[in-house]
Amino acid sequence: MALQIGIVGLPNVGKSTLFRALTKVQVEASNYPFCTIDPNVGVVAVPDERLDKLSKMSGTKKIIPAAIEFVDIAGLVAGAHKGEGLGNKFLSNIREVDAIIQVVRYFTDENVVHVHGEVNPTSDIDVINTELVMADVELLEKHRIKVENKARGQDKDAIAELAVIDKVLPALQEGKLVNSVELDPEKEAHFIKQLNLLTSKPFLYVVNVDEGVNESPLEGAIVVSAKIEAELTELSDEDAKEMMDALEMKETGLDKLIAAGYELLELMSYFTTGEKETRAWTVRKGAMAPEAAGVIHSDFEEKFIRAEVIQWDVLLEAGSWSAAKDAGQIRMEGKEYVVQEGDVMVFHNAA
Repeated sequence: MALQIGIVGLPNVGKSTLFRALTKVQVEASNYPFCTIDPNVGVVAVPDERLDKLSKMSGTKKIIPAAIEFVDIAGLVAGAHKGEGLGNKFLSNIREVDAIIQVVRYFTDENVVHVHGEVNPTSDIDVINTELVMADVELLEKHRIKVENKARGQDKDAIAELAVIDKVLPALQEGKLVNSVELDPEKEAHFIKQLNLLTSKPFLYVVNVDEGVNESPLEGAIVVSAKIEAELTELSDEDAKEMMDALEMKETGLDKLIAAGYELLELMSYFTTGEKETRAWTVRKGAMAPEAAGVIHSDFEEKFIRAEVIQWDVLLEAGSWSAAKDAGQIRMEGKEYVVQEGDVMVFHNAA
Protein backbone atom coordinates (compact mmCIF):
# COMPACT_ATOMS: atom_id res chain seq x y z
CA MET A 1 0.00 0.00 0.00
CA ALA A 2 1.36 3.39 -0.94
CA LEU A 3 1.22 5.89 1.89
CA GLN A 4 -0.86 8.88 0.77
CA ILE A 5 -0.27 12.34 2.19
CA GLY A 6 -2.21 15.45 1.19
CA ILE A 7 -0.45 18.82 1.25
CA VAL A 8 -2.49 21.89 2.22
CA GLY A 9 -1.62 25.48 2.95
CA LEU A 10 -2.51 29.09 2.29
CA PRO A 11 -1.40 30.77 -0.96
CA ASN A 12 2.23 31.96 -1.14
CA VAL A 13 3.56 29.77 1.67
CA GLY A 14 5.79 27.71 -0.64
CA LYS A 15 3.51 24.68 -0.70
CA SER A 16 3.66 24.10 -4.44
CA THR A 17 7.42 24.73 -4.49
CA LEU A 18 7.81 22.05 -1.84
CA PHE A 19 5.50 19.69 -3.74
CA ARG A 20 7.46 20.10 -6.97
CA ALA A 21 10.74 19.54 -5.14
CA LEU A 22 9.47 16.44 -3.35
CA THR A 23 8.06 14.89 -6.51
CA LYS A 24 11.10 15.46 -8.72
CA VAL A 25 12.22 11.95 -7.77
CA GLN A 26 9.30 10.11 -9.33
CA VAL A 27 8.67 6.40 -9.02
CA GLU A 28 8.37 4.63 -12.35
CA ALA A 29 4.59 4.53 -12.83
CA SER A 30 4.68 1.08 -14.44
CA ASN A 31 5.71 -0.38 -11.08
CA TYR A 32 2.40 0.75 -9.60
CA PRO A 33 -0.27 -0.16 -12.17
CA PHE A 34 -3.16 0.61 -9.85
CA CYS A 35 -2.13 4.25 -9.26
CA THR A 36 -3.79 6.94 -11.34
CA ILE A 37 -1.30 9.77 -11.60
CA ASP A 38 -3.02 13.14 -11.87
CA PRO A 39 -1.11 16.40 -12.40
CA ASN A 40 -1.42 17.22 -8.71
CA VAL A 41 -0.31 13.78 -7.50
CA GLY A 42 3.33 12.78 -7.24
CA VAL A 43 4.47 9.25 -6.42
CA VAL A 44 7.98 9.08 -4.98
CA ALA A 45 10.25 6.33 -3.72
CA VAL A 46 10.84 5.81 -0.03
CA PRO A 47 14.64 6.02 0.39
CA ASP A 48 16.01 2.77 1.82
CA GLU A 49 19.65 1.75 1.47
CA ARG A 50 18.78 -1.80 2.57
CA LEU A 51 17.15 -2.42 -0.82
CA ASP A 52 20.39 -1.88 -2.74
CA LYS A 53 22.32 -4.17 -0.41
CA LEU A 54 19.75 -6.96 -0.65
CA SER A 55 19.56 -6.52 -4.41
CA LYS A 56 23.32 -6.92 -4.85
CA MET A 57 23.27 -10.06 -2.75
CA SER A 58 20.40 -11.59 -4.75
CA GLY A 59 21.56 -10.45 -8.20
CA THR A 60 18.19 -8.76 -8.65
CA LYS A 61 17.03 -7.56 -12.06
CA LYS A 62 14.58 -5.04 -10.63
CA ILE A 63 14.33 -2.98 -7.43
CA ILE A 64 10.93 -1.69 -6.32
CA PRO A 65 10.97 0.63 -3.30
CA ALA A 66 7.99 1.37 -1.13
CA ALA A 67 6.07 4.35 -2.49
CA ILE A 68 4.52 7.45 -1.05
CA GLU A 69 1.93 9.61 -2.80
CA PHE A 70 1.86 13.35 -2.25
CA VAL A 71 -1.38 15.07 -3.24
CA ASP A 72 -1.08 18.83 -3.77
CA ILE A 73 -4.19 20.84 -2.96
CA ALA A 74 -4.78 24.32 -4.39
CA GLY A 75 -4.00 27.07 -1.88
CA LEU A 76 -6.77 27.39 0.67
CA VAL A 77 -8.22 30.78 1.53
CA ALA A 78 -10.62 31.85 4.25
CA GLY A 79 -14.08 30.84 3.05
CA ALA A 80 -12.84 27.92 0.94
CA HIS A 81 -15.58 25.67 2.36
CA LYS A 82 -18.10 28.15 0.92
CA GLY A 83 -16.46 28.00 -2.48
CA GLU A 84 -14.04 30.90 -2.09
CA GLY A 85 -10.89 30.46 -4.19
CA LEU A 86 -10.15 26.98 -5.50
CA GLY A 87 -9.82 25.22 -2.16
CA ASN A 88 -13.32 23.78 -2.01
CA LYS A 89 -12.94 22.19 -5.42
CA PHE A 90 -9.90 20.23 -4.35
CA LEU A 91 -10.66 19.40 -0.72
CA SER A 92 -12.41 16.25 -1.88
CA ASN A 93 -9.10 15.08 -3.35
CA ILE A 94 -7.62 14.55 0.09
CA ARG A 95 -10.49 12.73 1.77
CA GLU A 96 -8.83 9.42 0.86
CA VAL A 97 -5.34 10.28 2.13
CA ASP A 98 -3.77 8.75 5.24
CA ALA A 99 -2.42 11.99 6.67
CA ILE A 100 -2.35 15.71 5.91
CA ILE A 101 0.68 17.99 5.77
CA GLN A 102 -0.04 21.59 6.70
CA VAL A 103 2.61 23.87 5.21
CA VAL A 104 2.98 27.22 6.95
CA ARG A 105 5.23 30.13 6.11
CA TYR A 106 8.17 31.29 8.22
CA PHE A 107 10.39 32.66 5.47
CA THR A 108 10.89 36.31 4.54
CA ASP A 109 10.53 37.54 0.97
CA GLU A 110 9.37 41.06 0.17
CA ASN A 111 8.46 39.92 -3.35
CA VAL A 112 6.05 37.25 -2.10
CA VAL A 113 3.17 38.84 -0.23
CA HIS A 114 1.56 36.87 2.58
CA VAL A 115 -2.16 36.50 1.93
CA HIS A 116 -2.94 37.92 5.39
CA GLY A 117 -0.28 40.62 5.35
CA GLU A 118 2.03 39.13 7.98
CA VAL A 119 4.05 35.96 8.54
CA ASN A 120 2.33 34.13 11.38
CA PRO A 121 2.46 30.29 11.33
CA THR A 122 -0.05 29.92 14.18
CA SER A 123 -2.56 32.10 12.36
CA ASP A 124 -2.01 30.09 9.15
CA ILE A 125 -2.88 26.89 11.00
CA ASP A 126 -6.01 28.43 12.52
CA VAL A 127 -7.27 29.42 9.05
CA ILE A 128 -6.48 26.02 7.55
CA ASN A 129 -8.09 24.13 10.42
CA THR A 130 -11.20 26.30 10.22
CA GLU A 131 -11.63 25.47 6.53
CA LEU A 132 -11.09 21.75 7.11
CA VAL A 133 -13.49 21.77 10.07
CA MET A 134 -16.23 23.59 8.15
CA ALA A 135 -15.87 21.20 5.21
CA ASP A 136 -16.34 18.32 7.67
CA VAL A 137 -19.36 20.01 9.28
CA GLU A 138 -21.03 20.34 5.89
CA LEU A 139 -20.42 16.69 5.02
CA LEU A 140 -21.47 15.36 8.43
CA GLU A 141 -24.66 17.43 8.59
CA LYS A 142 -25.78 16.01 5.24
CA HIS A 143 -24.84 12.48 6.28
CA ARG A 144 -26.70 12.86 9.57
CA ILE A 145 -30.00 13.44 7.74
CA LYS A 146 -29.64 10.10 5.92
CA VAL A 147 -28.69 8.23 9.08
CA GLU A 148 -31.50 9.81 11.10
CA ASN A 149 -34.06 8.62 8.54
CA LYS A 150 -32.77 5.04 8.87
CA ALA A 151 -32.70 5.29 12.66
CA ARG A 152 -36.41 6.19 12.66
CA GLY A 153 -37.01 2.83 11.07
CA GLN A 154 -35.31 1.21 14.07
CA ASP A 155 -32.18 0.24 12.11
CA LYS A 156 -29.79 -0.78 14.92
CA ASP A 157 -26.62 0.22 13.05
CA ALA A 158 -28.14 3.58 12.14
CA ILE A 159 -29.13 4.20 15.76
CA ALA A 160 -25.58 3.46 16.91
CA GLU A 161 -24.07 5.62 14.16
CA LEU A 162 -26.42 8.52 14.94
CA ALA A 163 -25.21 8.50 18.54
CA VAL A 164 -21.61 8.81 17.35
CA ILE A 165 -22.48 11.60 14.92
CA ASP A 166 -24.24 13.50 17.69
CA LYS A 167 -21.04 13.19 19.72
CA VAL A 168 -18.73 14.40 16.95
CA LEU A 169 -20.85 17.03 15.15
CA PRO A 170 -21.21 19.44 18.11
CA ALA A 171 -17.44 19.32 18.62
CA LEU A 172 -16.89 20.21 14.96
CA GLN A 173 -19.43 23.02 15.18
CA GLU A 174 -17.40 24.42 18.09
CA GLY A 175 -14.31 24.43 15.87
CA LYS A 176 -12.67 21.31 17.30
CA LEU A 177 -10.94 18.69 15.15
CA VAL A 178 -12.46 15.21 14.93
CA ASN A 179 -9.11 13.68 15.92
CA SER A 180 -9.44 15.51 19.26
CA VAL A 181 -12.74 13.77 20.08
CA GLU A 182 -12.34 10.64 22.17
CA LEU A 183 -14.06 7.69 20.49
CA ASP A 184 -14.27 4.06 21.52
CA PRO A 185 -11.94 2.28 19.04
CA GLU A 186 -14.18 -0.79 18.84
CA LYS A 187 -17.70 0.62 19.12
CA GLU A 188 -17.54 4.15 17.69
CA ALA A 189 -14.42 4.94 15.64
CA HIS A 190 -15.35 2.84 12.58
CA PHE A 191 -18.49 4.91 11.93
CA ILE A 192 -16.37 8.05 11.59
CA LYS A 193 -13.47 6.39 9.78
CA GLN A 194 -15.67 5.35 6.85
CA LEU A 195 -16.63 9.00 6.24
CA ASN A 196 -13.00 10.07 5.65
CA LEU A 197 -13.49 13.32 7.51
CA LEU A 198 -10.54 15.64 6.92
CA THR A 199 -9.97 16.51 10.57
CA SER A 200 -10.12 12.88 11.65
CA LYS A 201 -6.75 12.36 9.96
CA PRO A 202 -3.38 12.84 11.65
CA PHE A 203 -1.57 16.08 10.77
CA LEU A 204 2.07 16.83 10.06
CA TYR A 205 3.11 20.46 10.34
CA VAL A 206 5.84 21.74 8.01
CA VAL A 207 7.37 25.16 8.60
CA ASN A 208 8.88 26.61 5.41
CA VAL A 209 11.89 28.61 6.56
CA ASP A 210 14.69 30.76 5.17
CA GLU A 211 18.02 29.17 4.30
CA GLY A 212 20.07 28.55 7.43
CA VAL A 213 17.11 28.53 9.81
CA ASN A 214 16.85 25.27 11.75
CA GLU A 215 14.40 26.13 14.49
CA SER A 216 10.62 26.19 14.33
CA PRO A 217 8.19 28.49 16.13
CA LEU A 218 5.85 25.50 16.33
CA GLU A 219 6.60 22.62 18.67
CA GLY A 220 6.90 19.29 16.90
CA ALA A 221 6.86 20.79 13.40
CA ILE A 222 9.23 19.73 10.61
CA VAL A 223 11.58 22.48 9.48
CA VAL A 224 12.10 22.62 5.71
CA SER A 225 13.35 25.24 3.27
CA ALA A 226 11.32 24.63 0.10
CA LYS A 227 13.73 26.90 -1.78
CA ILE A 228 16.74 24.77 -0.81
CA GLU A 229 14.86 21.54 -1.55
CA ALA A 230 14.03 22.86 -5.03
CA GLU A 231 17.67 23.78 -5.65
CA LEU A 232 18.89 20.33 -4.54
CA THR A 233 16.67 18.58 -7.07
CA GLU A 234 18.34 20.50 -9.92
CA LEU A 235 21.81 19.21 -8.97
CA SER A 236 23.63 15.96 -9.64
CA ASP A 237 23.86 13.54 -6.70
CA GLU A 238 27.48 14.58 -6.10
CA ASP A 239 26.74 18.31 -6.20
CA ALA A 240 23.64 17.87 -4.05
CA LYS A 241 25.69 16.06 -1.40
CA GLU A 242 28.30 18.82 -1.52
CA MET A 243 25.60 21.46 -1.05
CA MET A 244 24.03 19.54 1.83
CA ASP A 245 27.43 19.20 3.52
CA ALA A 246 28.02 22.94 3.13
CA LEU A 247 24.62 23.65 4.70
CA GLU A 248 25.18 20.98 7.36
CA MET A 249 22.04 19.15 6.22
CA LYS A 250 21.97 15.55 7.39
CA GLU A 251 18.88 14.66 5.36
CA THR A 252 16.59 16.15 2.73
CA GLY A 253 13.10 17.45 3.37
CA LEU A 254 11.70 14.40 1.58
CA ASP A 255 13.56 12.09 3.96
CA LYS A 256 12.22 14.05 6.95
CA LEU A 257 8.63 13.95 5.72
CA ILE A 258 8.66 10.25 4.90
CA ALA A 259 10.22 9.31 8.24
CA ALA A 260 7.70 11.51 10.08
CA GLY A 261 4.81 10.08 8.05
CA TYR A 262 5.80 6.49 8.83
CA GLU A 263 6.20 7.31 12.52
CA LEU A 264 2.91 9.20 12.71
CA LEU A 265 0.97 6.39 11.07
CA GLU A 266 2.95 3.65 12.82
CA LEU A 267 4.15 2.02 9.62
CA MET A 268 7.24 -0.06 8.83
CA SER A 269 8.84 -1.98 5.96
CA TYR A 270 9.57 -5.63 5.29
CA PHE A 271 11.27 -7.06 2.20
CA THR A 272 11.09 -9.77 -0.41
CA THR A 273 14.18 -10.49 -2.46
CA GLY A 274 15.24 -12.77 -5.28
CA GLU A 275 16.72 -12.80 -8.74
CA LYS A 276 13.55 -11.37 -10.31
CA GLU A 277 13.08 -8.43 -7.93
CA THR A 278 13.89 -6.99 -4.53
CA ARG A 279 11.01 -5.06 -3.06
CA ALA A 280 10.01 -3.13 0.06
CA TRP A 281 6.47 -3.51 1.38
CA THR A 282 4.71 -1.20 3.84
CA VAL A 283 2.73 -2.62 6.76
CA ARG A 284 1.45 -1.24 10.04
CA LYS A 285 3.50 -1.90 13.16
CA GLY A 286 2.08 -4.91 14.97
CA ALA A 287 0.87 -6.60 11.77
CA MET A 288 0.86 -10.38 11.85
CA ALA A 289 2.30 -12.50 9.07
CA PRO A 290 -0.99 -13.14 7.19
CA GLU A 291 -1.72 -9.39 7.06
CA ALA A 292 1.77 -8.72 5.70
CA ALA A 293 1.21 -11.40 3.06
CA GLY A 294 -2.08 -9.70 2.15
CA VAL A 295 -0.22 -6.51 1.22
CA ILE A 296 1.27 -8.47 -1.70
CA HIS A 297 -2.06 -10.03 -2.69
CA SER A 298 -5.34 -10.50 -0.83
CA ASP A 299 -5.32 -14.21 -1.66
CA PHE A 300 -2.04 -14.59 0.23
CA GLU A 301 -3.70 -13.50 3.46
CA GLU A 302 -6.66 -15.84 3.04
CA LYS A 303 -4.50 -18.84 2.06
CA PHE A 304 -1.56 -18.17 4.37
CA ILE A 305 0.09 -21.26 5.87
CA ARG A 306 3.48 -20.10 7.11
CA ALA A 307 6.35 -17.74 6.37
CA GLU A 308 10.11 -18.09 6.19
CA VAL A 309 11.66 -15.14 8.01
CA ILE A 310 15.10 -13.64 8.56
CA GLN A 311 16.30 -10.14 9.45
CA TRP A 312 17.85 -8.31 6.50
CA ASP A 313 21.28 -7.78 8.09
CA VAL A 314 21.55 -11.41 9.18
CA LEU A 315 20.75 -12.46 5.63
CA LEU A 316 23.40 -10.15 4.22
CA GLU A 317 25.99 -11.52 6.62
CA ALA A 318 25.12 -15.06 5.55
CA GLY A 319 25.66 -14.05 1.91
CA SER A 320 22.65 -15.79 0.38
CA TRP A 321 19.26 -17.28 1.21
CA SER A 322 20.54 -20.84 0.79
CA ALA A 323 23.55 -20.18 3.01
CA ALA A 324 21.31 -18.71 5.70
CA LYS A 325 19.02 -21.73 5.45
CA ASP A 326 21.94 -24.15 5.74
CA ALA A 327 23.11 -22.27 8.83
CA GLY A 328 19.66 -22.60 10.40
CA GLN A 329 19.15 -18.84 10.46
CA ILE A 330 15.83 -18.80 8.61
CA ARG A 331 12.85 -19.30 10.89
CA MET A 332 9.48 -20.81 10.08
CA GLU A 333 6.72 -18.62 11.51
CA GLY A 334 2.96 -19.14 11.65
CA LYS A 335 -0.16 -16.99 11.69
CA GLU A 336 0.57 -15.45 15.09
CA TYR A 337 3.97 -14.09 14.12
CA VAL A 338 4.25 -10.31 14.52
CA VAL A 339 6.27 -8.91 11.62
CA GLN A 340 9.35 -6.89 12.55
CA GLU A 341 10.90 -3.88 10.82
CA GLY A 342 13.51 -5.15 8.35
CA ASP A 343 12.23 -8.73 8.07
CA VAL A 344 12.89 -10.52 4.79
CA MET A 345 10.03 -12.93 4.14
CA VAL A 346 8.91 -15.74 1.88
CA PHE A 347 5.25 -16.76 2.19
CA HIS A 348 3.82 -20.24 1.76
CA ASN A 349 0.15 -20.41 0.88
CA ALA A 350 -2.45 -23.09 0.29
CA ALA A 351 -3.02 -23.95 -3.37
